[in-house]
Amino acid sequence: MIRVVLTGSESTGKSTLAATLAARYDAELVPEFVRGFAERKSGPIEFGDHGAIARGQIALEDEHIARAARLVIQDTDLLSTVVYCEHYFGRCPEWIREAAAARRPDVYLLMEIDAPWVADGVRDRGHLREEVQQLFRDAVAASGTALAVIRGSWDERLQRALDVIDELLLVTPP
Repeated sequence: MIRVVLTGSESTGKSTLAATLAARYDAELVPEFVRGFAERKSGPIEFGDHGAIARGQIALEDEHIARAARLVIQDTDLLSTVVYCEHYFGRCPEWIREAAAARRPDVYLLMEIDAPWVADGVRDRGHLREEVQQLFRDAVAASGTALAVIRGSWDERLQRALDVIDELLLVTPP
């Protein structure tokens, strides 16, 4: 099983690119759990919510991985939970860190912040894009997972992601 996770700061095109890639490869698409959680919650996410967020993300991943033939595209993973928990609260439950490390993907597609930031009612870090993006850069580097930086125009982003996935599919026997 090959797992590709799109990661990076908010409003970098992760969801759009993940859906495009999953359709292109006829792969399972794991959605971002926290977005729905945040939309359903009446108020801001609190530190105590991160357990439910992590468990929800894990359940979504496991559900889609169980159905996958060879490739899973994820619109985020637990590393994002760790980054945002640290960013907002200065700490993260150790079990979430450990689960993120244990569930590392084959590659992170690190979406850069050269895409326009779009407010959507959930996003709130537009004024801190570079700071938050640096947290993602550091977290991905520290994870030891292979990474590919995705930047540029939509076509450039798509082509870079396709190249990375095609290479993974070639070097990983079915």
